[in-house]
Amino acid sequence: MHRLSATTLFLCCCCSFAFAQQPKDKQEWFIEAPGGVIDPRTGAMTATNYVVVKYADAVLTAQRATINQETGEAEAEGNVRLQHYGQVWIGEKLRYNFKTGKIIGEGFRTGQPPVFAKGEVVVGDKPAGVYVAINGLLTPDDHTDPNISIRARTLVIVPGEYVEAKQATFYLGDVPVLYLPSYRRSLKAQRPRFQFTPGYRSSFGPYLETSYNWYWNERLYGSLNVDGRLERGVGLGPDLHWRLPKFGAGTARYYYAQDEEPGLDSNGLPIDDDRQRLWLFHQAAPRTNLTVKGLLRYQSDEFIVRDFFESEYRKNVQPNSYLEANQLWSNYSLELFVQPQVNDFYETVERLPEVRLRGLRQQIAGSPFYYEADNSFGYYERAFADSSTNRPYSALRGDTFHQVDLPRTFFGWLNVTPRVGGRFTYYSEAHGPGAFTDEEDRAVLNTGAEVSFKASSLWPGARSQFWQVNGLRHIVQPSVNYVFVPHPTAPPRRLPQFDYELPSTRLLPIEYPDYNAIDSIDTQNVLRLGLRNKFQTKRKQGIDNLVHWALYTDWRLDPRSEQPTFADVYSDLDVRPFSWLTLSSETRYDPNNHLLKEANHRATLLPGGPWSWTVGHRYLREDPSFGPDSGNDLIFSSIYYRLNENWGARATHHYERRDGTMEEQQYTVYRDFRSWTSALTLRIRDERTGPTDYTVAFTFSFKAFPRFDVGDDSNKPALLLGR
Repeated sequence: MHRLSATTLFLCCCCSFAFAQQPKDKQEWFIEAPGGVIDPRTGAMTATNYVVVKYADAVLTAQRATINQETGEAEAEGNVRLQHYGQVWIGEKLRYNFKTGKIIGEGFRTGQPPVFAKGEVVVGDKPAGVYVAINGLLTPDDHTDPNISIRARTLVIVPGEYVEAKQATFYLGDVPVLYLPSYRRSLKAQRPRFQFTPGYRSSFGPYLETSYNWYWNERLYGSLNVDGRLERGVGLGPDLHWRLPKFGAGTARYYYAQDEEPGLDSNGLPIDDDRQRLWLFHQAAPRTNLTVKGLLRYQSDEFIVRDFFESEYRKNVQPNSYLEANQLWSNYSLELFVQPQVNDFYETVERLPEVRLRGLRQQIAGSPFYYEADNSFGYYERAFADSSTNRPYSALRGDTFHQVDLPRTFFGWLNVTPRVGGRFTYYSEAHGPGAFTDEEDRAVLNTGAEVSFKASSLWPGARSQFWQVNGLRHIVQPSVNYVFVPHPTAPPRRLPQFDYELPSTRLLPIEYPDYNAIDSIDTQNVLRLGLRNKFQTKRKQGIDNLVHWALYTDWRLDPRSEQPTFADVYSDLDVRPFSWLTLSSETRYDPNNHLLKEANHRATLLPGGPWSWTVGHRYLREDPSFGPDSGNDLIFSSIYYRLNENWGARATHHYERRDGTMEEQQYTVYRDFRSWTSALTLRIRDERTGPTDYTVAFTFSFKAFPRFDVGDDSNKPALLLGR
């Protein structure tokens, strides 16, 4: 794009042009228009065949326009669109002053959810911040023929503040329903509204979940929830949200259910009829780089969230409570962390409290060396669940870790980072019914180095219309990370276990401080081998990875008694042969016993038409080290089809191949009513140990006040059935 001055444009007369210049007001004009002509007497420019004008915070597009850069006046016609201080105006004819913000338009419409407006004539300016529409229409429906509207002789619009209709009539479609001498609607406050979810579930019987959402102001709002379940009784409770200047924001939720059939807990004991939960969160930033947040999650029993708040339960089946304060400086951070056991049916490592001082990775006095540190001190108690046969124990622990790195690049491409570090940990004598350790000091030395490089090759002539390839680049990145830790002065069996290795289907970190199972530290002599490959091409959305493949494993040069020489081999592969198709694969293979331990495969088709489809397979070999939920061979599918602009449908299936069980089926039909949307959902779930669970529910949401975030219907499908 060429930028030319007004003089050059005059000399070129009717040539196509795009230019920007600096007038005396120091604001930058940008005008792009084929077929533009400058009037030598007034300096005004007339452009046809589509024009784009940008000045300050305003952007104007139209088929034809005349612009005077000295006065700022512009007259535009034909598909006019003005973006003006966050407000968008669309119409057929407009006079606008870029410098004063004054607007005079004909046949214009404007708005932002939840309010849209239009009028035969619109007049207003930015300094006053008031716009007046004659013979106007106000509606929450962003459609040329709204279902609900208020038609008024005069509309007064103050963006971000309010709209006011005078001599107005309320319409349902084209039918007048109610005359309103004056109607005013705030654009700040949300309107109080009810929210209903009627349905039927095998374990509930017919049910109705109801919420009354209220709004006091932007600092205080919430809802009151009242749920009725024919076979389970009534549940109710409030939600409260607050935002306090200088004191942060938070949420409080309480729910109480008088449950007529609560069932049994994990120990086979009856759950009390009176069930309740409390969820309390607050976060504040009292000063720069200081954050304080706390979360309290209390449950009267372990299954209340599973029974009545399924989406929340699927996200976190064992919630914890904590209080945290963090102060950050340029090179250090100081953290206070408190974690109590609030629910005695969940195992918790209590930190009462823990203080942690971290030294972020930083250069040492201009030298090539870099330093990092991690120091903590606290009182800890391993509090087991009340169903466990293990007994609790507690101890005082102080830990300090320091490490120095020397990152170097050789030959311009070979990256080598040797490191050496040390850790010292003090443990007091353990106390409690399960205590078994005495006072102990432990010292650990760690050393090692990481070596990696990146090489690439380019084939600019590689092209394929079918595969959507426009040039090809291959990037390969091998890496080797060596870690050597001699025997600590005290082995893990002599230490109380608070921060210990948790079962994981992925490789744990091997270098410090990423490896944070402080109490499980033992000797290591290992090489982590990695190889990454990328094939990239240019597509409309930019650089796209055709293939991204990572392979990695551990070679234990001196394995411990419980370890094989080679760890499992991991493969992470993403393939995108077309912009609308993504294939992904994660596998874990045991080379010692020639076993496939884990496989996750997924294909996602987004062709951009009326349908999309995701299908996949999850396999996890039954292994005690993976935890009690291992042993899965699941095929899943989710397909969405849009029949037309008003109707759509989604079907989701989970099929377990181990025993040939269709674990879950969910079918949803969507209907768009323009001002609001609705969904009718049927779910069938095979519980294996009991009768099949059937659920059907109806949900609806006003577009002006969306009930769900975008994508929640597919990411959190349980929300379509209630809470």
